[in-house]
Amino acid sequence: MTALLLDPWFYAAAVPAVILVGLSKGGFGGAVGFVGVPLMALAMSPVQAAAILLPILILMDIVSLWTWRGVFDRTILRQMLPGSVLGIGIGWLTASMVTVDMVRFIVGAIAIAFVARWAYASLRHGADHKSQPNGTAGAFWGSVAGFTSFVAHVGGPPFQVYTLPLKLDPKLLTGTSVIFFAVTNAIKLIPYFALGQFDAANLTASLALMPLAPLATLAGAWLVRRMKPEIFYPFTYATVALVAVKLLYDGVRDFM
Repeated sequence: MTALLLDPWFYAAAVPAVILVGLSKGGFGGAVGFVGVPLMALAMSPVQAAAILLPILILMDIVSLWTWRGVFDRTILRQMLPGSVLGIGIGWLTASMVTVDMVRFIVGAIAIAFVARWAYASLRHGADHKSQPNGTAGAFWGSVAGFTSFVAHVGGPPFQVYTLPLKLDPKLLTGTSVIFFAVTNAIKLIPYFALGQFDAANLTASLALMPLAPLATLAGAWLVRRMKPEIFYPFTYATVALVAVKLLYDGVRDFM
């Protein structure tokens, strides 16, 4: 057994992190899943936290794919997935230059601007105003989501910048995001292996936390299936705003 598994602080940080990420993976709370790496980083380095979390994310993706099978928007996936592959490639090439704190700050700033734009549009056009699919925008935000997901598992806010204004049915939005991030996370395995992130200690820690993954993911899906759109969208925008503030705070604090 590794020293990490004997450390009570590891479980104090990792157990709530996996539960929150699982709820997010199931569709509840949207971008709130970003807390996984920061919470686990209280007991280990952010790089190790990201490596331990990725296999758990893959298991959550498998559970989510089964839970939301057949519910997705083909157009959004066609627009965003090629960009995600490009973003992962950029993240891999720049892995030695880009820090997690830089990514947190950038994503936080984007998310704040996004929520402010939504609030302005709601006041001007009404809360029911929705955008139309745009291939160029989808490819751009898909690449941003792929990049930030690779560096810090923070792909949710960029994905939602494009998809939330489309005002899809909550179940359709969740099912689409499940496929997008399942593919993204599967592709991320290749550079993570190449960068030597999956050693025996990290994989053992991942295995110890995995029993929590399906339970939390199914709980998130159960909650989303019972939420009305008029509750789901304000709740999701609110979580994005909270995530954005926390990301900005962490980014600025660590720059100083």
